[in-house]
Amino acid sequence: HDSIRQQKRSELLANMKRLFPGVHGRLIDLCQPAHRRYTLSVTKVLGKDMDSVVVEHEKTARDCIQYLKEQHGDPITFLPLDRIQVKPINERLREVGGTAKLVIDVIQFDLPQIKRALQFACGNAVVCDTTEEARKLAFSGKERLKTVSLDGTLFHKSGVVSGGAAELQHKAQRWDAKQVDGLKRRRDELLEELKTLAKQRRKEPELQNLQSQLGGLETRLSYSVRDRDNTINKTLAENAKELQVIGRELATVEPQANDARREMAAREKTIKASEANMNKVEDKVFKHFCQQIGVTNIRQYEEKQLKATQERANKRLEFSNQVSRLKNQLEYERKRDPAATVKKFSSSIKLDEAEIDRLKTEEAAQLKIIDEATDHLEGLRKKQGGKKKQIEDQDLELKEIKKLLVANQKELGNIGKQISALESKLDQVRLERHGLLRDCKMSDIALPLQHGRMEDIANPSSSQVGTDESTTDDAQEREAAIVIDYSRLKRAALNVREAAEVQSMMTEYSSVVTDLQASLTRMAPPNMRAMDKLDGVQSKLQETTEEFESAKRNARKSRSEFEEIKKQRFDRFNDAFQHVSQHIDDIYKSLSNTQSAQAFLGPQNAEEPYLGGIDYNCIAPGKRFGPMDNLSGGEKTVAALALLFAIHSYQPAPFFILDEIDAALDNTNIGKVTRYISRQTKDNFQCILISLKEDLFSNVEVLVGITAGRGDCTVSQVLTLDLTKYDATEE
Repeated sequence: HDSIRQQKRSELLANMKRLFPGVHGRLIDLCQPAHRRYTLSVTKVLGKDMDSVVVEHEKTARDCIQYLKEQHGDPITFLPLDRIQVKPINERLREVGGTAKLVIDVIQFDLPQIKRALQFACGNAVVCDTTEEARKLAFSGKERLKTVSLDGTLFHKSGVVSGGAAELQHKAQRWDAKQVDGLKRRRDELLEELKTLAKQRRKEPELQNLQSQLGGLETRLSYSVRDRDNTINKTLAENAKELQVIGRELATVEPQANDARREMAAREKTIKASEANMNKVEDKVFKHFCQQIGVTNIRQYEEKQLKATQERANKRLEFSNQVSRLKNQLEYERKRDPAATVKKFSSSIKLDEAEIDRLKTEEAAQLKIIDEATDHLEGLRKKQGGKKKQIEDQDLELKEIKKLLVANQKELGNIGKQISALESKLDQVRLERHGLLRDCKMSDIALPLQHGRMEDIANPSSSQVGTDESTTDDAQEREAAIVIDYSRLKRAALNVREAAEVQSMMTEYSSVVTDLQASLTRMAPPNMRAMDKLDGVQSKLQETTEEFESAKRNARKSRSEFEEIKKQRFDRFNDAFQHVSQHIDDIYKSLSNTQSAQAFLGPQNAEEPYLGGIDYNCIAPGKRFGPMDNLSGGEKTVAALALLFAIHSYQPAPFFILDEIDAALDNTNIGKVTRYISRQTKDNFQCILISLKEDLFSNVEVLVGITAGRGDCTVSQVLTLDLTKYDATEE
């Protein structure tokens, strides 16, 4: 489903680039990280702006938005370069030191005007190698900065910290997909270059031509020498001049031949090197694909595909020739008088429509009877309910009413069967009418219509395989609205009502058609195999249509199940999140023993919160709002315990095992936590504490101590003490 939406979005973007000048493309397609190590950090900083489309002017953006509304496309964010407000780059951040760099400095782009859009998306964000360095740089200076680490942890100026490696890595894979697309484009370029080299290789006959010319000149030279010997006294001067000309031509041609030989040798080496490089690139790029399909290399797969393509082309050519022959045959028959056939089909359609009207009338009457019987049955039921108290006195009357009820139900069942039979017959008539109209359309028979067009007739062609149910219903409604004009028929044909007369007229028309077909057979023998092939194609089309409908139903069912599971997932997560977010503030106030303390949770992704991180912020007693890193160790411990107890309150566990939770707590906070746990253990849960501080374990009910036993060997010794036997005031 996501791939289909992505493909549609890519098509819309390509159309906008073609229709509206000034559309550069998505930001992810216009830039890339300078190194793979910056992929997560750049992806985190760009965020939703990765899919934003960069345009030159605001008017272009408005035109594109209007185009998206007309095409019912998904919403897209546009960045008009003439309207976006960009903050200037803080040059001091380039001299911070350490591993810190401006995010915009680790992004590569080709178009210079894209820099303004990147400044808008990145701002003065700084990328650091480690999370700790990014945190210190963000909050330790005089001015807070927006920083991000290589693992994608983002520190905002407001103190909010966000991360989430799983979703971020999935989103960052789009850069790798972009590189794969670039490699595919490079492969296409190399293939084109190979074709060019092949064309240059075809110039080898020119060299052979030069060589043949050289051989001809040498032969001519030998003839000239013999002629000179024979006629040395007669044409010595002329032969000398001709010899000079031939020598000059030979001197000119020989270097050309040598150059051509050297050029051909160099080109052959270049071609072989290019072919070797191309084969290596193809083997590397398509290695996984070749392993999946079980071939040695991509060239073997292309040879198979080429053979399959040639076979399909041959079959398509054969089918085109057959279609041309059928069209010629139809054109020949169209020139003949089709009045008899038109009259035959028109009369049949008129009779079918009359039969449909009659069946509709009968259906309305039967429905009225059913409504009356239903009303009568409902009245009897109400009467039966009102007379329950008099059942002993009116038992005989009740039996009569039951008998009448049974009779009415039988009558209702009979009427229902009649209605089902009428509906089946009506559907059969509709199918017959559709078949006649379809045959007329396929035979290019122009029917006289009072309403509708021949194009409204549903044509079961391959172009309808991708249509949905709404399109099919619209086509059926347009076909049902077609009204045929019977005014051209003879009056006798219009007045036919009885079935016998209809049968007689059909017999007459059938005999006329038979005579015409016999005449056609005598005049030119038709190609009977064409109809067989047409039947085969139609049956195959029917099978394909049924498979498509089945696949569409399965897809619709799968989509419904997916949406149901997605809803259940959201509801379950939302129930848990709402419960925890509602109780965490009260628990944090109880742990802190003050109403000024505040704790709250917030999802990073409101629509699908389980795909993003959860922001947890606390306001400690006596402090202002700030990042969690600014809290002390004890305050962080109290905040963590509040979150733990809030999650536990949703689906409580039988007991807790808390290991040295008081390590960072002072005596005051230990007392607060101890009092809260004591209150909760009375009603909500049991708790096992591991602690080394007296202020905590002195308030428990039972102590279990582990110590080394006496003796030469070190053996652990367990000591237990029940403190419930002692008064809390005793030391």
